[in-house]
Amino acid sequence: MASDFSRALEGTGIRQVLFGILSIVDANPGVNQGTVGRMLGIQRANMVAPVNEMAERGWIDRQTDPSDRRAFILSLTAAGETMFARALTQIRAHEANVLSDFDSRDRQHLVALLARIEAREG
Repeated sequence: MASDFSRALEGTGIRQVLFGILSIVDANPGVNQGTVGRMLGIQRANMVAPVNEMAERGWIDRQTDPSDRRAFILSLTAAGETMFARALTQIRAHEANVLSDFDSRDRQHLVALLARIEAREG
């Protein structure tokens, strides 16, 4: 699946972890970096490198959290919003291609099965 995801995002420079972070920050502007890590199951120390990478690429704005000076709050920059939108478009196109042989009933069944798997792991 990881290589499939990589092919879907070919040319963007985005890996799964970066897409996950962009997704959460897009949906929650001003979110605490630690919260993003917890949502993705990434340990605090392991969040530093990908956030630094995205800040260097100009995708993420990092500000000191006024309620906790040891923490950062994250928001997407205009470049980050553009990159996230591009990646999301490519992922949706890839998913449409992968599921092209599925009718709506098949898709509903797939979603139900995936939800059962997620419920077991959560």
